Amino acid sequence: MSDPSAGQVEQHDISELVEPKHHRAEIVFGVLSFAVALFLLSQIPGETTWANGRRFVEQPGFWPIVSIAGMTIFGAFELFYTWRRLGRHGGGDVKAEVFDWARALEYVVWFMAYVFAVPVTGYLPTTVVFCAALTWRLGYRSARMIGAGVLVGIATVVVFKSLLSVRIPGGAVYDLLPEATRNFMILYL
Repeated sequence: MSDPSAGQVEQHDISELVEPKHHRAEIVFGVLSFAVALFLLSQIPGETTWANGRRFVEQPGFWPIVSIAGMTIFGAFELFYTWRRLGRHGGGDVKAEVFDWARALEYVVWFMAYVFAVPVTGYLPTTVVFCAALTWRLGYRSARMIGAGVLVGIATVVVFKSLLSVRIPGGAVYDLLPEATRNFMILYL
């Protein structure tokens, strides 16, 4: 016998789409994004140039002004409606959610360490080590997964340096290599 529900389209509750659950820390995001928008808006006069004899829409600063003005307007709406929702539904634990957001900053630190390590140790060794280390950090402990991370690192270097010809300076460690090997590493790896 076949399952009577087979072939039927599953019914989903669309209330989550119509009125999504809101998190208490949205107010933190709203305040921060609006503050950044106001800061950027205040910097427009000193950061944009105006060309004499050109219409407003032809000015070099036109699109930055449009973008930042839109960011400010929509940021104000976000802040207003988030504040209104919080008034209706009450507050909650904001700290825990903000801490979850802040945990993502770890990867900014990883990236900055990578950026500072490349000029010292070179693109290939740094990329391979960081791919393996990030694979480990993400919880993949098997040799197979670490090896996959290393292969991704090698493939990334080959694609960027050899196929796309992206110019990335060689590492200081490359200066210790014999001249022919050093030139090959700088050009292709």
